Amino acid sequence: MVSQQSHRKDEHLSLAEHFHTDDSSKFSGVRLIPTSLPKYGVDDIDISTQLENLNFHVPFYINAITGGSQQSQKINHRLANIAKQTGLAMAVGSQSIAINDPKQRASFTTVREVNPDGLVIANIGANHDATDAQQAVEMLQADMLQVHINSAQELIMPEGDRTFNFIANLKAILAQATVPVIVKEVGFGMSQQTITELANLGVKIIDVSGSGGTNFASIENFRRANKEMAYMQSWGLSTVESLLEADPINLDVNVIASGGVKTPLDIAKCFALGADLVGMSGEVLHLLLSNEDDEAIINQINDWIYGLKTIMVLTNSKNIANLKQTDKIFSSELLNFKQQRNSGLY
Repeated sequence: MVSQQSHRKDEHLSLAEHFHTDDSSKFSGVRLIPTSLPKYGVDDIDISTQLENLNFHVPFYINAITGGSQQSQKINHRLANIAKQTGLAMAVGSQSIAINDPKQRASFTTVREVNPDGLVIANIGANHDATDAQQAVEMLQADMLQVHINSAQELIMPEGDRTFNFIANLKAILAQATVPVIVKEVGFGMSQQTITELANLGVKIIDVSGSGGTNFASIENFRRANKEMAYMQSWGLSTVESLLEADPINLDVNVIASGGVKTPLDIAKCFALGADLVGMSGEVLHLLLSNEDDEAIINQINDWIYGLKTIMVLTNSKNIANLKQTDKIFSSELLNFKQQRNSGLY
Protein backbone atom coordinates (compact mmCIF):
# COMPACT_ATOMS: atom_id res chain seq x y z
CA MET A 1 0.00 0.00 0.00
CA VAL A 2 1.33 3.45 -0.96
CA SER A 3 1.83 5.74 2.04
CA GLN A 4 0.25 9.18 2.23
CA GLN A 5 3.68 10.80 1.95
CA SER A 6 4.63 8.76 -1.13
CA HIS A 7 1.30 9.58 -2.76
CA ARG A 8 1.92 13.28 -2.05
CA LYS A 9 5.36 13.04 -3.66
CA ASP A 10 3.80 11.65 -6.84
CA GLU A 11 1.07 14.30 -6.74
CA HIS A 12 3.75 17.00 -6.55
CA LEU A 13 5.47 15.58 -9.62
CA SER A 14 2.33 15.49 -11.75
CA LEU A 15 1.14 18.91 -10.59
CA ALA A 16 4.58 20.48 -11.10
CA GLU A 17 4.35 19.38 -14.73
CA HIS A 18 0.70 20.51 -14.94
CA PHE A 19 1.63 24.03 -13.82
CA HIS A 20 4.92 24.13 -15.74
CA THR A 21 3.86 26.97 -18.05
CA ASP A 22 3.65 29.46 -15.16
CA ASP A 23 6.30 32.17 -15.49
CA SER A 24 6.57 35.11 -13.12
CA SER A 25 10.35 35.07 -12.81
CA LYS A 26 10.77 38.61 -14.29
CA PHE A 27 13.85 37.63 -16.33
CA SER A 28 12.42 39.51 -19.31
CA GLY A 29 12.77 42.71 -17.27
CA VAL A 30 16.58 42.42 -17.32
CA ARG A 31 18.66 43.03 -20.45
CA LEU A 32 22.39 42.45 -20.79
CA ILE A 33 24.40 45.03 -22.74
CA PRO A 34 26.19 43.26 -25.62
CA THR A 35 29.50 43.86 -27.33
CA SER A 36 30.00 43.70 -31.10
CA LEU A 37 33.77 43.29 -30.65
CA PRO A 38 34.33 40.07 -28.66
CA LYS A 39 37.76 39.61 -27.11
CA TYR A 40 37.34 35.87 -26.56
CA GLY A 41 36.23 32.80 -28.47
CA VAL A 42 34.03 30.03 -27.12
CA ASP A 43 37.05 27.86 -26.29
CA ASP A 44 38.49 30.67 -24.15
CA ILE A 45 35.48 30.75 -21.84
CA ASP A 46 35.77 29.22 -18.36
CA ILE A 47 32.35 28.47 -16.84
CA SER A 48 33.64 26.70 -13.73
CA THR A 49 33.02 28.17 -10.30
CA GLN A 50 33.68 27.39 -6.65
CA LEU A 51 31.52 27.40 -3.55
CA GLU A 52 32.87 26.63 -0.08
CA ASN A 53 35.95 24.95 -1.61
CA LEU A 54 33.78 22.71 -3.79
CA ASN A 55 34.39 22.81 -7.53
CA PHE A 56 31.46 23.14 -9.91
CA HIS A 57 32.59 22.36 -13.46
CA VAL A 58 29.25 23.70 -14.69
CA PRO A 59 27.85 26.77 -12.89
CA PHE A 60 24.26 25.53 -12.90
CA TYR A 61 22.98 22.32 -11.36
CA ILE A 62 19.95 20.06 -10.99
CA ASN A 63 18.11 21.49 -8.01
CA ALA A 64 15.85 19.55 -5.63
CA ILE A 65 13.05 17.71 -7.43
CA THR A 66 11.85 14.49 -5.80
CA GLY A 67 12.33 11.25 -3.88
CA GLY A 68 10.24 8.99 -1.68
CA SER A 69 8.17 6.86 -4.09
CA GLN A 70 8.66 4.24 -6.79
CA GLN A 71 8.09 6.82 -9.51
CA SER A 72 10.54 9.25 -7.94
CA GLN A 73 13.16 6.50 -7.63
CA LYS A 74 13.06 6.04 -11.40
CA ILE A 75 13.30 9.80 -11.89
CA ASN A 76 16.23 10.17 -9.49
CA HIS A 77 18.01 7.25 -11.17
CA ARG A 78 17.70 9.00 -14.54
CA LEU A 79 18.66 12.39 -13.13
CA ALA A 80 21.77 10.92 -11.53
CA ASN A 81 22.83 9.43 -14.85
CA ILE A 82 22.23 12.75 -16.61
CA ALA A 83 24.24 14.57 -13.93
CA LYS A 84 27.06 12.05 -14.31
CA GLN A 85 27.18 12.41 -18.09
CA THR A 86 27.08 16.23 -18.07
CA GLY A 87 29.17 17.02 -14.98
CA LEU A 88 26.28 18.75 -13.22
CA ALA A 89 25.87 18.70 -9.46
CA MET A 90 22.53 17.34 -8.25
CA ALA A 91 20.31 17.94 -5.24
CA VAL A 92 17.63 15.45 -4.22
CA GLY A 93 14.15 16.25 -2.97
CA SER A 94 13.26 16.26 0.71
CA GLN A 95 14.58 13.15 2.46
CA SER A 96 12.23 13.46 5.43
CA ILE A 97 10.12 10.58 4.09
CA ALA A 98 13.18 8.29 4.05
CA ILE A 99 14.12 9.27 7.59
CA ASN A 100 10.60 8.39 8.77
CA ASP A 101 10.32 5.30 6.55
CA PRO A 102 13.61 3.51 5.74
CA LYS A 103 11.87 1.59 2.92
CA GLN A 104 11.98 4.83 0.91
CA ARG A 105 15.76 5.26 1.18
CA ALA A 106 16.40 3.54 -2.15
CA SER A 107 14.62 6.35 -4.00
CA PHE A 108 17.42 8.64 -2.79
CA THR A 109 20.45 6.35 -2.48
CA THR A 110 20.14 5.45 -6.16
CA VAL A 111 21.64 8.89 -6.87
CA ARG A 112 24.96 8.05 -5.21
CA GLU A 113 24.95 4.52 -6.60
CA VAL A 114 24.60 5.78 -10.17
CA ASN A 115 26.98 8.72 -9.72
CA PRO A 116 29.56 7.70 -7.09
CA ASP A 117 31.98 10.54 -7.86
CA GLY A 118 29.47 13.31 -8.52
CA LEU A 119 28.69 16.34 -6.39
CA VAL A 120 25.49 15.35 -4.55
CA ILE A 121 23.42 17.60 -2.30
CA ALA A 122 21.23 16.16 0.48
CA ASN A 123 17.92 17.81 1.40
CA ILE A 124 15.90 18.15 4.59
CA GLY A 125 13.23 20.55 5.79
CA ALA A 126 13.99 23.17 8.44
CA ASN A 127 11.31 21.55 10.59
CA HIS A 128 13.84 18.76 11.26
CA ASP A 129 16.57 18.70 13.89
CA ALA A 130 20.32 18.32 13.49
CA THR A 131 20.21 14.54 13.94
CA ASP A 132 17.82 14.16 11.00
CA ALA A 133 19.96 16.52 8.94
CA GLN A 134 23.06 14.41 9.54
CA GLN A 135 21.12 11.26 8.61
CA ALA A 136 20.20 12.90 5.30
CA VAL A 137 23.87 13.65 4.60
CA GLU A 138 25.06 10.16 5.54
CA MET A 139 22.32 8.50 3.49
CA LEU A 140 23.84 9.94 0.31
CA GLN A 141 27.44 10.46 1.40
CA ALA A 142 26.51 13.98 0.34
CA ASP A 143 28.93 16.81 -0.39
CA MET A 144 26.49 19.50 0.75
CA LEU A 145 23.23 19.78 2.66
CA GLN A 146 20.23 21.77 1.49
CA VAL A 147 17.80 22.84 4.23
CA HIS A 148 14.54 24.11 2.79
CA ILE A 149 12.38 26.73 4.47
CA ASN A 150 8.85 26.36 3.12
CA SER A 151 6.42 28.04 5.49
CA ALA A 152 4.11 29.32 2.73
CA GLN A 153 3.88 25.87 1.16
CA GLU A 154 3.16 24.23 4.52
CA LEU A 155 0.40 26.70 5.36
CA ILE A 156 -1.35 26.13 2.03
CA MET A 157 -0.79 22.35 2.09
CA PRO A 158 -3.94 20.68 3.47
CA GLU A 159 -1.94 18.48 5.86
CA GLY A 160 0.99 20.88 6.31
CA ASP A 161 2.60 22.33 9.43
CA ARG A 162 0.92 25.25 11.16
CA THR A 163 3.73 26.21 13.54
CA PHE A 164 7.44 26.60 12.83
CA ASN A 165 10.70 26.17 14.68
CA PHE A 166 13.00 26.99 11.78
CA ILE A 167 15.42 29.33 13.53
CA ALA A 168 16.25 27.03 16.44
CA ASN A 169 16.63 24.05 14.11
CA LEU A 170 18.85 25.99 11.71
CA LYS A 171 21.14 27.06 14.55
CA ALA A 172 21.56 23.44 15.65
CA ILE A 173 22.05 22.13 12.10
CA LEU A 174 24.68 24.78 11.34
CA ALA A 175 26.52 24.03 14.59
CA GLN A 176 26.72 20.29 13.90
CA ALA A 177 26.92 20.10 10.10
CA THR A 178 29.82 18.15 8.62
CA VAL A 179 29.32 19.58 5.10
CA PRO A 180 28.50 23.05 3.74
CA VAL A 181 24.85 24.01 4.34
CA ILE A 182 22.55 25.73 1.84
CA VAL A 183 19.37 27.30 3.18
CA LYS A 184 16.78 27.32 0.42
CA GLU A 185 13.33 28.75 -0.20
CA VAL A 186 10.92 26.72 -2.34
CA GLY A 187 9.72 29.22 -4.92
CA PHE A 188 8.55 32.18 -2.86
CA GLY A 189 11.77 34.22 -2.90
CA MET A 190 13.60 36.01 -0.10
CA SER A 191 13.65 39.59 1.14
CA GLN A 192 16.63 41.61 2.34
CA GLN A 193 15.43 41.04 5.89
CA THR A 194 15.28 37.25 5.54
CA ILE A 195 18.69 37.07 3.84
CA THR A 196 20.23 39.28 6.53
CA GLU A 197 18.67 37.24 9.33
CA LEU A 198 19.97 34.00 7.81
CA ALA A 199 23.44 35.49 7.41
CA ASN A 200 23.39 36.60 11.04
CA LEU A 201 22.56 33.02 12.04
CA GLY A 202 25.77 31.94 10.32
CA VAL A 203 24.34 30.70 7.03
CA LYS A 204 27.01 30.96 4.32
CA ILE A 205 25.02 29.80 1.27
CA ILE A 206 21.49 31.00 0.52
CA ASP A 207 19.28 29.83 -2.35
CA VAL A 208 16.73 32.62 -2.80
CA SER A 209 14.47 30.36 -4.94
CA GLY A 210 12.05 32.93 -6.28
CA SER A 211 8.70 32.61 -7.99
CA GLY A 212 8.42 31.89 -11.68
CA GLY A 213 9.12 28.18 -11.66
CA THR A 214 7.45 25.39 -9.71
CA ASN A 215 4.59 27.11 -7.86
CA PHE A 216 3.88 25.28 -4.62
CA ALA A 217 1.05 27.68 -3.82
CA SER A 218 -0.74 26.50 -6.98
CA ILE A 219 0.17 22.87 -6.32
CA GLU A 220 -0.98 22.79 -2.70
CA ASN A 221 -4.11 24.82 -3.39
CA PHE A 222 -5.02 22.35 -6.14
CA ARG A 223 -4.76 19.59 -3.52
CA ARG A 224 -7.22 21.41 -1.22
CA ALA A 225 -10.79 20.11 -1.39
CA ASN A 226 -12.29 23.53 -2.19
CA LYS A 227 -9.23 25.08 -3.85
CA GLU A 228 -10.05 28.22 -1.89
CA MET A 229 -6.53 29.67 -1.60
CA ALA A 230 -5.95 30.59 -5.25
CA TYR A 231 -5.20 34.14 -4.11
CA MET A 232 -1.84 32.88 -2.78
CA GLN A 233 -0.61 31.84 -6.22
CA SER A 234 1.14 35.18 -6.70
CA TRP A 235 2.64 35.24 -3.20
CA GLY A 236 6.31 36.04 -2.76
CA LEU A 237 9.13 37.60 -4.73
CA SER A 238 10.42 36.59 -8.14
CA THR A 239 13.92 35.24 -8.63
CA VAL A 240 15.04 38.55 -10.14
CA GLU A 241 13.45 40.55 -7.31
CA SER A 242 15.11 38.28 -4.75
CA LEU A 243 18.52 38.81 -6.37
CA LEU A 244 17.91 42.56 -6.26
CA GLU A 245 17.07 42.16 -2.57
CA ALA A 246 20.37 40.37 -1.99
CA ASP A 247 22.47 42.83 -4.00
CA PRO A 248 22.88 45.69 -1.48
CA ILE A 249 23.55 43.38 1.47
CA ASN A 250 27.24 43.55 2.35
CA LEU A 251 27.48 40.20 4.09
CA ASP A 252 29.74 37.18 3.74
CA VAL A 253 27.24 34.91 1.98
CA ASN A 254 27.09 33.09 -1.33
CA VAL A 255 23.81 33.44 -3.21
CA ILE A 256 22.26 30.73 -5.36
CA ALA A 257 19.57 31.74 -7.85
CA SER A 258 16.74 29.36 -8.68
CA GLY A 259 13.09 29.56 -9.62
CA GLY A 260 11.90 29.80 -13.21
CA VAL A 261 15.37 29.44 -14.76
CA LYS A 262 14.69 27.92 -18.18
CA THR A 263 17.34 29.11 -20.66
CA PRO A 264 21.05 29.96 -20.85
CA LEU A 265 20.04 33.62 -21.03
CA ASP A 266 18.18 33.27 -17.72
CA ILE A 267 21.30 31.66 -16.24
CA ALA A 268 23.52 34.48 -17.51
CA LYS A 269 21.15 37.10 -16.11
CA CYS A 270 21.29 35.42 -12.69
CA PHE A 271 25.06 35.78 -12.65
CA ALA A 272 24.84 39.37 -13.91
CA LEU A 273 22.56 40.05 -10.93
CA GLY A 274 25.15 38.71 -8.51
CA ALA A 275 24.39 35.00 -8.13
CA ASP A 276 27.27 32.64 -7.36
CA LEU A 277 25.52 29.51 -8.65
CA VAL A 278 22.25 28.71 -10.43
CA GLY A 279 19.79 25.89 -9.77
CA MET A 280 17.27 24.41 -12.23
CA SER A 281 14.51 21.96 -11.35
CA GLY A 282 11.16 22.55 -13.08
CA GLU A 283 12.66 22.79 -16.56
CA VAL A 284 14.78 19.69 -15.98
CA LEU A 285 11.76 17.75 -14.72
CA HIS A 286 9.76 18.89 -17.75
CA LEU A 287 12.48 17.61 -20.08
CA LEU A 288 12.67 14.32 -18.22
CA LEU A 289 8.92 13.71 -18.32
CA SER A 290 8.79 14.69 -21.99
CA ASN A 291 11.66 12.41 -23.08
CA GLU A 292 12.16 8.72 -22.41
CA ASP A 293 15.66 8.97 -23.86
CA ASP A 294 18.23 10.38 -21.44
CA GLU A 295 20.52 11.15 -24.36
CA ALA A 296 18.10 13.82 -25.60
CA ILE A 297 18.25 15.54 -22.21
CA ILE A 298 22.03 15.27 -22.06
CA ASN A 299 22.19 16.91 -25.48
CA GLN A 300 19.87 19.68 -24.28
CA ILE A 301 22.05 20.38 -21.26
CA ASN A 302 25.15 20.48 -23.46
CA ASP A 303 23.28 22.96 -25.66
CA TRP A 304 22.63 25.07 -22.54
CA ILE A 305 26.34 24.99 -21.71
CA TYR A 306 27.20 26.15 -25.22
CA GLY A 307 24.46 28.80 -25.02
CA LEU A 308 25.88 30.19 -21.77
CA LYS A 309 29.36 30.35 -23.30
CA THR A 310 27.88 32.16 -26.31
CA ILE A 311 26.37 34.84 -24.08
CA MET A 312 29.66 35.17 -22.21
CA VAL A 313 31.49 35.73 -25.51
CA LEU A 314 28.93 38.40 -26.44
CA THR A 315 29.40 40.22 -23.11
CA ASN A 316 33.21 39.90 -23.07
CA SER A 317 32.99 37.69 -20.00
CA LYS A 318 35.89 35.25 -19.95
CA ASN A 319 34.71 33.70 -16.70
CA ILE A 320 31.84 33.82 -14.21
CA ALA A 321 33.51 36.62 -12.24
CA ASN A 322 33.49 38.77 -15.40
CA LEU A 323 29.86 37.88 -16.13
CA LYS A 324 28.87 39.08 -12.66
CA GLN A 325 30.22 42.52 -13.60
CA THR A 326 28.57 42.80 -17.02
CA ASP A 327 26.43 45.86 -17.75
CA LYS A 328 22.67 45.50 -17.61
CA ILE A 329 19.50 47.56 -17.71
CA PHE A 330 16.15 47.03 -16.02
CA SER A 331 12.54 47.44 -17.06
CA SER A 332 10.69 50.34 -15.44
CA GLU A 333 8.84 47.85 -13.23
CA LEU A 334 12.04 46.32 -11.85
CA LEU A 335 13.75 49.69 -11.56
CA ASN A 336 10.81 50.99 -9.53
CA PHE A 337 10.98 47.90 -7.30
CA LYS A 338 14.73 48.36 -6.81
CA GLN A 339 14.44 52.06 -6.02
CA GLN A 340 11.61 51.58 -3.52
CA ARG A 341 13.32 48.74 -1.71
CA ASN A 342 16.64 50.57 -1.48
CA SER A 343 15.13 53.90 -0.45
CA GLY A 344 13.44 52.75 2.73
CA LEU A 345 9.92 53.36 1.40
CA TYR A 346 8.66 50.02 2.71
